[in-house]
Amino acid sequence: MKARVHDTITSICQEQWQQLVVDGSPFHDYRFLEALETSDCLGRHTGWHPIYVTIIDDELLVGASCVYLRTNSYGEYIFDWGWAEAYQRHGLDYYPKLTVAVPFTPATGARLLVHPQAQPTPVRQALIGATLSLADQAQCSSLHYLFIPAAEVPDYQQADFSIRHSVQFHWENHGYTGFGDFLATLKRKKRREIVRERQSIVAEHLNIEILSGAALTAAHADVMYEFYLTTVDRKYASDYLTRQFFQTLFETMPDRVVLILAGRHGRWLAGSIHFRSDTTLYGRYWGCNEQVRFLHFELCYYQAIEYAIDQGLAFVEAGAQGPHKIQRGYSPVITRSAHWLGQGPLAEAIRNFIEEEKKQIEQELANDDNYAYKPELVHWELRNTLSASVERNNDPTGDPW
Repeated sequence: MKARVHDTITSICQEQWQQLVVDGSPFHDYRFLEALETSDCLGRHTGWHPIYVTIIDDELLVGASCVYLRTNSYGEYIFDWGWAEAYQRHGLDYYPKLTVAVPFTPATGARLLVHPQAQPTPVRQALIGATLSLADQAQCSSLHYLFIPAAEVPDYQQADFSIRHSVQFHWENHGYTGFGDFLATLKRKKRREIVRERQSIVAEHLNIEILSGAALTAAHADVMYEFYLTTVDRKYASDYLTRQFFQTLFETMPDRVVLILAGRHGRWLAGSIHFRSDTTLYGRYWGCNEQVRFLHFELCYYQAIEYAIDQGLAFVEAGAQGPHKIQRGYSPVITRSAHWLGQGPLAEAIRNFIEEEKKQIEQELANDDNYAYKPELVHWELRNTLSASVERNNDPTGDPW
């Protein structure tokens, strides 16, 4: 087996690449990755520089990873700003680093893509080894695999990566025949609240449409892009995705796009965009140009659940953050990432940090409906972990904070 490195997806055979996407993942679909590149979503202005590591066996593509050279940590959803600050305080460079993930997309999925007819373990080990070598050659501080599936964890552990836990809120289909069937499984308080919120939307006399496949048009892409911008503006976020990105996806891979729109009197008021694999519906973006109470919950959560039941999908992943999703029928689940930071006192401190974070998450998960852990605040909640760990390792430069 030989490892190769590519700086664009277009230098890889599309047909061979698609054979690696065994679960129909929309985010590893060749068309999705190509759209990110060609629509100006990546590059110097975003800090996401694409590198594709591939494994070739007898001229056949048997493995691949989507690697990105990173000059910041924006758009990753696994918060390591505290680590970067600790490096800076010690006069060390945290950037550049290598990240294996889907840009701007906190969705769990394979990070070590393997051809279905290849032996998984050797290919995965070859991918990790080649990417570690790439990190060394590029003089990167670290290598990070984000939102990894549980099945890949042993491969990272064998390569001496630390496994970090975080939490998202997912919905699981237990063979429901309809939304009412799902509601019947909830506690009375939750069930009553969901019914009240949905009845409020009915009283608004909105027209709600779910569009996918051939029903999607360029006009729909423009509408969703404008809604996306409203949320970006409201949250003072960065508009990484371009109008061209939406237009390209709606044209090239409409089979993986699910658009939910709400309107009144011939005018769209709000929309949410989702992507689907063979088993999962992934909620990604939402926006509105008129505030309607509970409409966000309807378009992002309840309609997504109904669609998943109708299509026989097993899961709905509703994106990052949001303990409020528990009250909408979603459950907290562990998500995982794998991190390699070499040796030294800071690396040891971060490993201790990760273990302490796991304990805090475990305690919060025990609270069930009262779950309130916020991973974006972990930098502040556990800031002393790094300091104490560095002290224990007798780091001469002192407290990183």
